[in-house]
Amino acid sequence: MTSATSTSIYNVPNALTSARFLLAIAVVVLIPMGYFASAMIVFLIAASTDWMDGYWARKYGQVTKLGRIFDPFVDKIIICGSFIALVEQAGSGIASWMATVVVGRELLVTSLRGIIEGGGGDFSASWLGKWKMVLQCAAIVASLLCLMSTPVAAWLSITATILIWSSIALTVYSGYDYTMAAARVMRGEQDAS
Repeated sequence: MTSATSTSIYNVPNALTSARFLLAIAVVVLIPMGYFASAMIVFLIAASTDWMDGYWARKYGQVTKLGRIFDPFVDKIIICGSFIALVEQAGSGIASWMATVVVGRELLVTSLRGIIEGGGGDFSASWLGKWKMVLQCAAIVASLLCLMSTPVAAWLSITATILIWSSIALTVYSGYDYTMAAARVMRGEQDAS
């Protein structure tokens, strides 16, 4: 019988998260160097293995406080770092204000989560937040494909533009949704006191 929370931080889920952290750093180094194909491959590995650490931790009772903090932190490095790195690449389709929106939303939600969970409440990721990340990943891959293609095919350019703008729209909406959810939780805490 495994426990719901593990006390040791030296486990497989945290090792997987650490590996994803290194991959995230590699992505933000490769993009400015112009190695777009390599950056895309590393990004896809890092993003597609996101579910593995959480699944393993829950299945084998290896959930740790470090993992609950480190895993979403690495997710933010992968997404925010990629958006920021793509801003300076001509033809990426990602403007500086878009990267600012992405980073700002992550800072806001992280702050709200810290306040609520610090007070003993639950502020787990919603399905909207998960779909937001999927769309952001698709936008980053499409942007990298555009940078790899010379000339860029019209269908690819249109697809990338739709994915980028859709990801920004969902980023804003999910930030609003989390803010409203946080407000409801905090109002409930005030009413209970």
